[in-house]
Amino acid sequence: MAAFLASIGYAHWVIHVLLALPILAMPVILFAPVKSARYIAFGVALTELVVGIGLWWAFDPTRGGMQFVTDITWVEGFGIGYRVGIDGLSVLMVLLSVIMLPLVVWSSWRGIDQKQRGFYALIMALNTGMLGVFVATDLFLFYMFWELLLIPMYFMIGIWGSSNRLYAATKFVIYTFVGSFMMLVAIIWMVAVVGRATGAYSFAYANLLEHADLLKPWGGWLFTAFALAFAVKVPLFPFHTWLPDAHTEAPTAGSVDLAVILLKMGTYGFLRFAIPFFPQFALSKTVGTVMATLAVIGIIYAALVAMVQPDLKRLIAYSSVSHLGFVMLGIWGSTVESVQGAIMVMVSHGLSTGALFFMVGMLYERRHTRKISDYGGLARVTPLLATAFVITAFSSIGLPGLNGFVGEFLVLIGSFGRYPWLVGIAATVVVFSAGYMLWSTQRVFFNRLTNPLNEGIGDLNLRELAVIVPLIAAMIWIGLYPGPLLRRTAGAAQQYVEMVQSALPKAALPDPGAPR
Repeated sequence: MAAFLASIGYAHWVIHVLLALPILAMPVILFAPVKSARYIAFGVALTELVVGIGLWWAFDPTRGGMQFVTDITWVEGFGIGYRVGIDGLSVLMVLLSVIMLPLVVWSSWRGIDQKQRGFYALIMALNTGMLGVFVATDLFLFYMFWELLLIPMYFMIGIWGSSNRLYAATKFVIYTFVGSFMMLVAIIWMVAVVGRATGAYSFAYANLLEHADLLKPWGGWLFTAFALAFAVKVPLFPFHTWLPDAHTEAPTAGSVDLAVILLKMGTYGFLRFAIPFFPQFALSKTVGTVMATLAVIGIIYAALVAMVQPDLKRLIAYSSVSHLGFVMLGIWGSTVESVQGAIMVMVSHGLSTGALFFMVGMLYERRHTRKISDYGGLARVTPLLATAFVITAFSSIGLPGLNGFVGEFLVLIGSFGRYPWLVGIAATVVVFSAGYMLWSTQRVFFNRLTNPLNEGIGDLNLRELAVIVPLIAAMIWIGLYPGPLLRRTAGAAQQYVEMVQSALPKAALPDPGAPR
């Protein structure tokens, strides 16, 4: 496969097609007949999948640095360029994005019955923005894609969301925009400082990283500006309050995109920008302890709050806050194991939480309620849905043999050397996760079937099985054989750890190669 992809020049055009195709499809979808909109969107989504899946074979895990690189001058006077590329920190997120796109479109087949053309056009814009964040190697381009996401997600929640949708959409935009504005100021300041010192103004990531030493006098507030934008997007406690509202009110497609991709943009931002640019400040003992502590607080707090949620969708939303706390802990653990674990949690969370939101949406289409108390005994009438939900719940709580276990285990063992007490506390969340997830599963599927409205609920149809089965297959595959994913991230994780270690005083971080 790799030889075939090389023969067609795959590396030279894959990123451009992935970014451009959804945007080019938008006007086609908007002006197509209403009944054709979803078919066109699904066709574009499948094309994105076919084009993007080649990255699995074309990406060379033995090579360090960026691959599939393009560097074209865009606005020469300001040092802005169309600069894109993929490495081990981003390749799995790009693959996850293209895999989820057709599932998101197909899952909306029945749930979206109004303004279909606008809805599917916004999904296309959202996909380009998400991919752009992970491939941009120019900070202006990165910021442009970062902000592009606000528009489609705002309208998806505000138009197709539930009863309190305008409040949730506005809250999402305000939180994200405030953090993003601070990041924009920091980016401009960085370019100005480096440009004044070197005589060449450029937004190129490689150029700014090469001259990061020039930014040390302002490292504290520059890191804070970046960290605020990324912490809101993660969301890190206490910047998490927008997420449960956005998840609860968003349509299924919006909830899935939020869980699978948008939240990972924050953790990716820390790995790609905030820490590599300012390691002396970001990984100092004080800041590191504060960030790791906030991560653990978020892990435990969100798990406890999830236990008492009456709304199944809101419960899953709080579980996202808890799981993303493990990612933050792994990032600040700053060993090869913890960084790889953080990336694996990002992927695993996307699969399991995305599947959970899909299934909650399927239940809502049947009963038009998300209250746990309105259900009970559904396993008797929907055995396929119950089976899929139970497997996904086990994946979410980190059962060995499923994907959720791999990343969390690596995070815990990789971070133990730097934060032993915090890791010990975080490990207890396995009990809390099992508590809220299994208890809710019992109440929805395995209590007595007492509500007559639940007796006529249909089981999963072929379309819904086509959405859920690939995700469950991926959960089992990664849980039993995570090696292929770990190989594709190992080089980038090693390079990342060596880079941040080289910028710190000796012994500031544990030796990534030391035995544990």
